[in-house]
Amino acid sequence: MSDVLTGLLSAIYGTSTASTATTNPSMAILALRRAATGETKGAAKEAESPAFKRQAEAFKKAIDKAPDIKTALRDPKILSVLMPAMGMPDAVSQPGLVQRALLADPKDTKGLLSRLTDTRWKAVATALDLGNKGLDALKDPELQTKLLKALASGNWRTSQDDVATGVSDALYFQDKVESAKDVYAILGDPVLRRVVTGALGLPDELALQTIEAQGRAVTTRLKLTKLQDPKEVKRLAERYVMNRAMEANGGQATSPLLSLFV
Repeated sequence: MSDVLTGLLSAIYGTSTASTATTNPSMAILALRRAATGETKGAAKEAESPAFKRQAEAFKKAIDKAPDIKTALRDPKILSVLMPAMGMPDAVSQPGLVQRALLADPKDTKGLLSRLTDTRWKAVATALDLGNKGLDALKDPELQTKLLKALASGNWRTSQDDVATGVSDALYFQDKVESAKDVYAILGDPVLRRVVTGALGLPDELALQTIEAQGRAVTTRLKLTKLQDPKEVKRLAERYVMNRAMEANGGQATSPLLSLFV
């Protein structure tokens, strides 16, 4: 979306101040565009909030008090920072799985990480390497700083879903999809999967088919080489938030300007 079109939409629709996400597809696109350029400032503001500072302090104290890595990976004060910061906020309530997965060997082709359908587990376990580094990894001040910075960004992104549903997913997609090596890497990441299938208009029932059939459903509608082009990635992300807004609006587009983005 060009600056001219952004300004045009803003002038026509204004800025949403409602507590619920917009159901206007045009406004959803505008919300994503604004979020993409406002994240640095928004995350910095989040990091300065009293609630965030309290959480950060509790996180550091919990790590200092933990006797070992297994205990640390079951502490909600640690998981509430660690897992959202690593892009898996849904895992905070799964301490047992967190402990087993993050201490597993990513290179074991028959191990737990190879059996889990959610490929994020293997990526996180590989990045943190807690199986080898243990608690010392979490005590590293540099890692703690990176985790808290990522958490602030994640919190801010999530807050943008109150403006338009799916914005946080779309931002994650724009960051991560370039590294997806094939269609199965996309399908193995719940967020990438949600954005791609949502943008393409594929039904939820697709998940009931074989993984090969799911892959074909995506690749017959989307050339994966396009995902190496930032403009195409942005276009797909905008289509996703547009479709989410249209779903909430009963499937009805509300502006002829939408033809400029699809």
